[in-house]
Amino acid sequence: MTFGVAAFYKFVAIDDCDALKARLEALGIAQSIFGTVLIAPEGVNGTIAAGAPRLAAFLQDLSLDQRFADIDIKWSTCSALPFRRLKIKVKPEIVTMGAPEAKPAERTGTKVSPQAWNTLLADPDIFLIDTRNSFEVAVGSFPAAINPQTKAFSDFPTFAHAQLDRLKHAKVAMFCTGGIRCEKASAYLLDLGVRDVFQLDGGILKYLEVIPPDQSLWQGECVVFDERISVDHGVRKGTLTLCPVCGNPVAARTCCLIGADA
Repeated sequence: MTFGVAAFYKFVAIDDCDALKARLEALGIAQSIFGTVLIAPEGVNGTIAAGAPRLAAFLQDLSLDQRFADIDIKWSTCSALPFRRLKIKVKPEIVTMGAPEAKPAERTGTKVSPQAWNTLLADPDIFLIDTRNSFEVAVGSFPAAINPQTKAFSDFPTFAHAQLDRLKHAKVAMFCTGGIRCEKASAYLLDLGVRDVFQLDGGILKYLEVIPPDQSLWQGECVVFDERISVDHGVRKGTLTLCPVCGNPVAARTCCLIGADA
């Protein structure tokens, strides 16, 4: 059996987090949805999976709420459910940065479609930043992308302040897995006075979904936070597994501690 997987987020003011949680829990149970949805005053963020009709019904109901009518979905499929249960949580942020001055619902950088991304990267003046964590960057990225060396997204403000003089005079382009981190990072940079900020709309997942492999600049695989571990072009399940020692994604059968096949 083939299951659908939908990744989505939207920055939008939510003043009824607990009520929205209850409604989505009820709908998720009714439609046998698996996955994780985070709700916060700044918006919603989730990755869910189910049989195609049930997944479509859940997302259709979500879109009936005008706050989420135009929510963008990154689609993929898998042969086994990548989640074991449904978790819907209310959190302070849907992606943790710890910088309340960053308000993506109010303003963000210029969104660049996957189809236009390659052209943007051909600009020699682009300052390209991978806003994901170091263990994700190690698995795959776009050529020449700067790794901020973060262990958590909440480390990004430290990187931004260290590079601020350079960023203020650069054309900055950023990307992440599904778009949420680079969107919040772009809002943060704009608040710091960086003027020329671009972000990959839909993130790496949308790029891998719509850009054919022979036109793609992506190198490696993309870490996802479910039981698939990583995905490749076409958003197909990748080859990685989790290291039994550190828990990071690694090449199949490799243990990072002993440096030998397990």
